[in-house]
Parts: sequence; structure tokens; C-alpha cells
Amino acid sequence: MAALFAYTDGACSGNPGPGGWGVVLEAWDNGTLVKARVLGGGEADTTNNRMEMMAAIAALEALERPSAITVVTDSTYVKDGITGWIHGWKRNGWKNSAKKPVKNADLWKRLDTAQARHQVKWEWVKGHAGHEQNERADALARTEIKALKAAAEDGAE
Repeated sequence: MAALFAYTDGACSGNPGPGGWGVVLEAWDNGTLVKARVLGGGEADTTNNRMEMMAAIAALEALERPSAITVVTDSTYVKDGITGWIHGWKRNGWKNSAKKPVKNADLWKRLDTAQARHQVKWEWVKGHAGHEQNERADALARTEIKALKAAAEDGAE
């Protein structure tokens, strides 16, 4: 059985501002890459954290059947949130420790649902440190931002 990996990244030009996300999905079998796919998307007015989350959501939602997968992110917000904080938020009715509504609860709920059908291992990697797939995911996210900015400029003319 192939080992599945999702390398995810989000980016924002301004925070908030136009943002993009990118995913590099890879399937490896005995050290050989047997399948690869890239995904990308963006929003005109968003935050970096939301784009980081959307990358992870898109990766998991793209899987056609329940799978064992390693999701690699450079976002401690995503990794710590989905592996730790979310349990308390759910217990506390989606309130944080200050009893305020959890930011991005809509996406946390969506990410929780997306991961529930899979066996997910979450890994953190330092961003912008030369990790090949993380750099590719970042480039995809930035390409999405450029497309959003170009579309906004075309619409302003």
C-alpha cells in the first residue's frame, strides 16, 4: 500500500488581504513516487491562518476514500489546533479558554470533519527552510494570490 503525504501551505498578502493556499499530494510505494497531484485556491479577503487551514481541509477532502495520510504543515496554528486545542473547544461549546468564541470555528469544524474519515498523522516542518514540497506548496499559494490580485486589477479598470 502506498504511503500518502499532503504538504500544505497558506499565504496572505496583507493580513487580512488576498490569500492563497497550496497542496502537494504524493503517494509513495517502496521509495518510488507513484502518484502526485497539486491543488490550489484562494480568497480575495482572508487571513493567513484561514488559508493554512484551507490547505489542510482541501488535502483531506480531495481523498476519494478513507486513507492513512501524513499531513505536513508549516503552521503550528493548524497542527496544534487540530491535535490539541480542538478537544477543549469542542468540550466548551466552541469557546476558548477566555470563554470567547473560537476564531475560525467554521474551518475548525470543517477540518475536524475532514480528518475524521481518515487516519491522519500531523507533522510540522519549518517554513521557508528549503523543504522541497513545502516550498512547492508555498509557491502554489503565492500563485493563487497573484491571480486574485490580477483579477482585482482587471476588474478595477
